[in-house]
Amino acid sequence: MLGELSGVQIDKVLANNVIGRLGCHDMNETYVVPITYVYDGAAIIGHSAPGKKINMMRSNPRVCFQIDQMQNMRSWQSVVVWGRYEELKGKEAVMAMDIFTKKLSPLMTSETSKPIHEFSQEKFNPADMKSIVFKINIGKKTGRFEKEG
Repeated sequence: MLGELSGVQIDKVLANNVIGRLGCHDMNETYVVPITYVYDGAAIIGHSAPGKKINMMRSNPRVCFQIDQMQNMRSWQSVVVWGRYEELKGKEAVMAMDIFTKKLSPLMTSETSKPIHEFSQEKFNPADMKSIVFKINIGKKTGRFEKEG
């Protein structure tokens, strides 16, 4: 059976996952790249080193974000979000990184998957950060599913 996810189901899929695909478009080029993210109930929070996707989002902040959960080819859920890129600075960046780290730290179980420096709000200085903290302010979200039986 194919169907549409409700708003509550869409939020659950967004909240229960940490890897999605970010789509950017600028200067007649579309770029889709996987990112690690956290959903705070209103926005997608992420961070990245400076580079192609950041440059594209700065130039054209309208983006698309997609995630899926697949059990098999006949049992899956997919969510697509459209929104606007916004860079976070200062206290807002600190709070976003705190949310990000609290959600992802339990998933970093091996020594090689842990960040070189553990995040601490007390020791964090956004000016020292080499990556850019951002959020995608959600404008529209849709979801579909297929379920066996």
